[in-house]
Amino acid sequence: MMKSKLLLLILVSTILTVSCSKNINYSPEHIENTSGRYLYSADEVIDVYYQDNKLFVKWRGAEKIEPVILDENTFFMVDMYKKLRFVQHPETKKRYLGVVSEEDETQFTYDYLKVADSFKTPSMYLKEHNFEKALEGFLEIKKQDSTSIFIEEREFNSYGYELLRKKQYDDALEVFKMNVALYPESDNVYDSLADAYLRTGDSLNAYNNYKKALELDSGNLRARKYVSNYEKQDN
Repeated sequence: MMKSKLLLLILVSTILTVSCSKNINYSPEHIENTSGRYLYSADEVIDVYYQDNKLFVKWRGAEKIEPVILDENTFFMVDMYKKLRFVQHPETKKRYLGVVSEEDETQFTYDYLKVADSFKTPSMYLKEHNFEKALEGFLEIKKQDSTSIFIEEREFNSYGYELLRKKQYDDALEVFKMNVALYPESDNVYDSLADAYLRTGDSLNAYNNYKKALELDSGNLRARKYVSNYEKQDN
């Protein structure tokens, strides 16, 4: 069912692009003002660029989305099912991609702020292994919305173990440390960090983190076993 819907969406997109999209001769000034990066969400961006005087969009892993061009400032994104417009706020003078009302095309909202081309989301920093900047960004997201889907404890934990499987131990440790910083009251994040330290041969840090996990959850059997064995050997 999902595959059929996807094929239908692609077919509709192709038909719309071919039949409805207008050929616009964009001015250099327009291209300069509208090219760039727009903040779609706390951890996602929309990149707008032009090639051979055609407008393209990068979004959610797709490198070259060709939207349906309606006029110089307005285009339809099939992938979002939204009509977007380049707009500038009259007071702040900041530029946005605004969502055009389905009922009234003259009405729009200021939705996706245009940011510097050098702007990076926390996930971008994480991908570059810039863990300090990534954590800074994720902590800001948590500050704004502690339930955000972009800072799920389980996802960071899974990513850390993925790195462990690839034997990228240093990176795995950094990811688990990020999870500790984000969720300092969770025994599981300390348990995972301890596990990572153990795999790298750092028994002391493994002990310290298993001990913290045990303090937060006395029922953590793995932590209890390791702490008990470590303390026996130490004595």
